[in-house]
Amino acid sequence: FGATNEMLSEGFSKLMQIEFEMSMMGELKFFLGLYIKQTPQGICIHHTKNVKELLKKFNMSDAKEMKTPIHPTTYLGLDKESTKVDETQYKAMIGSLLYLTTSRPDIMFSVCLCARFQKEPRKVHLTVVKRIFRYLIGTPNLGLMFKRRESFILTSYYNADYVGDKVEKKTTSGSCNFIDGKLVTWTCKKQGLTALSTISSKLLRSTSLDKEST
Repeated sequence: FGATNEMLSEGFSKLMQIEFEMSMMGELKFFLGLYIKQTPQGICIHHTKNVKELLKKFNMSDAKEMKTPIHPTTYLGLDKESTKVDETQYKAMIGSLLYLTTSRPDIMFSVCLCARFQKEPRKVHLTVVKRIFRYLIGTPNLGLMFKRRESFILTSYYNADYVGDKVEKKTTSGSCNFIDGKLVTWTCKKQGLTALSTISSKLLRSTSLDKEST
């Protein structure tokens, strides 16, 4: 819990300890794998330690660093001609990367794209996954910073490609929401229906958002 009034915070703490068997652990620094750093300027959340552990776990610590998580012209398909790779290992790498997306929206799209090929993954898919890890080598300290501000302005951005998925011929939608310039929520997922034009892909995205908000 948290409060802007220190007296209210202390009072709530005493009431909770009277009602329940609990102890106070002080300022929040770690929660569900997320590291939280609180300063007078604001709050920062990151996965720095986890990134370094994952690079070591998958033997990627000494790999060559990449500047971007995925090449802008990369299009993944089933690629039946490519060599099969260890499915268990591939799923483990994808699961670890998905966990990092809670504080790393910069890898959201590339990780979700690779996650579509967890059944019978091929060498070409693994190459793209390893590129994401190589990108993390040079950006282990990135996270989200929420600076202290008094304003509360909500800004949202939404977009969708047209038949970006080469397997099922479906569109991928993306969105991000900012409060006073700070990113608070983001999504990236494949649409359930097939769009027949660029306009319909945007409309499908809008319909999906209405359902989510409802």
